[in-house]
Amino acid sequence: MRKFFSLLVALVLIVPFFSENARANALDQDTSDPLYMLKIEDVLSQTSLIYWDNILRLGQTVSYGLNNRLTIAANVHYQQDFDGPEDGFSSIDLGGIYRVGMAEGNSAHIISDVLFGLKFGGSSRVRTPYFADSTYYAGYRFGRQWAGVTLAATIKSSWIFDDVRGMAYIDFVPEAYFRVNPDWRLGASFTLRKATNPHYNQEWLGGKVVRQYGRTQYIGHLDYEFESNELQVGTQVNILF
Repeated sequence: MRKFFSLLVALVLIVPFFSENARANALDQDTSDPLYMLKIEDVLSQTSLIYWDNILRLGQTVSYGLNNRLTIAANVHYQQDFDGPEDGFSSIDLGGIYRVGMAEGNSAHIISDVLFGLKFGGSSRVRTPYFADSTYYAGYRFGRQWAGVTLAATIKSSWIFDDVRGMAYIDFVPEAYFRVNPDWRLGASFTLRKATNPHYNQEWLGGKVVRQYGRTQYIGHLDYEFESNELQVGTQVNILF
């Protein structure tokens, strides 16, 4: 964790360099930005593929901008376990983001969002809590955007209710995201999860590389979990309509 925060401080110190070399209007189509918000009637498709520990997970998310402040989304995942029985579909996730604090013009004011949602259904064979039945969640996201960099943090609480167990956990996720030039972006994040069942405590360090082609982004990411020494490799395609 100490190395992550040292890296984050170093990145913050070079913000002016990136800001001078990035396009200010890149924010409009930068769907990987941690504080990105869809505009009215925009549709965003996000298709993801993740591999770890002989498990392959495919996901699809579709988001819709009701207006400039409210986005609704739905997603579902399917995973294939090549070494065990943990195959199946995740719960369906229906959620939203409401922007309570907006930047004024091109100035870098604090942006803040409320997150909320519900997950229901899903296979009992796949691992919890990611694929758990009847999960309610709420959170708060805040940060600042510049032409070349975004710094953000999210606090999110989830409550799980199913036939086998009940559990709750809280995630804290700081992120740094850099628009290196009009075509390339870099991102880093750290996820700290504390659960009522300590078995599900997690600490994730992640990094991603983003290539932009018009309204489409191709993303590669690498994530490492310290509690279980688990390494995930994944890719994602974002298409903005």
